Order: sequence, then structure tokens, then C-alpha cells
Amino acid sequence: MNFLDMLRNAERQNGSMLCVGLDPEPARFPSTLKGDASSIYDFCAAIIDVTTDLVSAFKPQIAYFAAHRAEDQLERLMAHMRRAAPGVPIILDAKRGDIGSTAEQYAKEAFERYGADAVTLSPFMGFDSIQPYLKYHGKGVFLLCRTSNPGGDDFQNQRLSDVAGEPLLYEHIAKLAQGPWNLNGQLGLVVGATYPAEIERVRTCAPTVPLLIPGVGAQGGDALATVKAGWRDDGPIIVNSSRAILYASSGADFAQAARQEAMKTRATLQAARA
Repeated sequence: MNFLDMLRNAERQNGSMLCVGLDPEPARFPSTLKGDASSIYDFCAAIIDVTTDLVSAFKPQIAYFAAHRAEDQLERLMAHMRRAAPGVPIILDAKRGDIGSTAEQYAKEAFERYGADAVTLSPFMGFDSIQPYLKYHGKGVFLLCRTSNPGGDDFQNQRLSDVAGEPLLYEHIAKLAQGPWNLNGQLGLVVGATYPAEIERVRTCAPTVPLLIPGVGAQGGDALATVKAGWRDDGPIIVNSSRAILYASSGADFAQAARQEAMKTRATLQAARA
């Protein structure tokens, strides 16, 4: 089954557009685990176990594991997700961007070592930095397009005077992902929830590709505006929330608090779609 089919099945089965981002910070763990990097797996697995029926995807952020020399815990966690939620796609948030043999190694890391169903990439170096990932048929690739950080304006919001119509850079990326770069229907786009008007513009440029939308929750993105701008019958969205769910409680009830927060966010997103 390819990534898009997995996504649609999980969305339908769990009635959800919610993605839980796994950004483990040991300093923010509940008191019994606080500061213990060796507990990253245990913390994340507890969150996964109480949200498997509430999400359309999980999104581990590789830097939060690598910074604590916890890549082995990430490997174990990926295997746990496949066992606990076999129908829920896993997006490895890596934001890689390189060419040639280096890109091939990054693709191998994402899809063979970690067994991810999709990965996030920077398209800055062009199509040949994307191609090695597209050789893994059925896997998804999300290109950074209009990101949620203020500094995204530095490049993404600039006009391309030598491209027909003088589109903004993020609009050009969206059109490439919808069209000539999307050879096997594997591409999606990353668009921040903090810019709903730009989400709507991206959706106009790329009407059917899946959108991965971070920024709801702790970053202040508006769930209602996000869904109205991005969701279409034939254009799925994956709305990510990380810190608001992971750190809903600092006590022993952290997993149940995470579940309650995930339920609330899922309900808000579904109500916005209705």
C-alpha cells in the first residue's frame, strides 16, 4: 500500500486529520522521567499507545533523537509504531536536502533504516535532490513550501521575475509538486498553520497533493482557519500538533492528558471540516 492510500485509510478509520508530532525533550518529561534521555522511547511509546485511534499520522522529528544519541531508541520506536498502529503512516521529519550519492544515503536512512512511510525534504537544491527518494515507490515526500517560521519570508515569499507570471517562490514550489516533479504521485507539501491565507494559495496552486501542516497548538496556528484553507475532498491535509499534546501534563497522568488533548484537537479539526 502506498503512502497516500495509507493516509486516506487512517483518516477514514480514525475520523481524523490529526498528526501527533514526536519531539521528545527530556527536560520537559514528567517528573518520573524528567531529564533522562534513556527514557525517550518509553515516553514516546506511551504517547503513541494512547493516540493510535485518534490520528492520521505520526511524525517523529529526527533531531530530537539524534541530539541525545537516541537513534537506537528511534529505531525501536518506529518498530513499535508499526506494531501498535500498523495502518497509521509515519512521517520522518528530517528536512534533508542534498544531491547525488549523499541524497541516496539520506533516502536509505529514512526508508530502509527507519522504515518511514514518508519524509520531509528541502527542495532548495532542485529536483535532483528529490529524485533519490522517489525511487522508493509508494513512499511519500513532503517538500518545504511555506513554513510557519517568520524567517520563511526571507526566501519563500520572494517573487521569481524570470518565471512566467512572476510567482512567489512558495507558489512555484507548489506548482512543481502538483505537476512536473510529481512523477508517481508521491509528493506533498509542508505549509505552516500560522499562514492560513498562504495555505489557501498553496491549495490553489496544488489542488490535490497532501499538505502537512505544522503549527497548530503551541505555535498558535488556528485549527478552524487551517482546515477551511487547506482541506478539500480530493486534497487531504495532515495537521500536526506536537508540544501541546506531548506536554499536556507534567505529572504521572501525562499519557492520559495527551490523549485528552489529542481528542480535543481531533474534534476541533473535524468540526471545522463539517
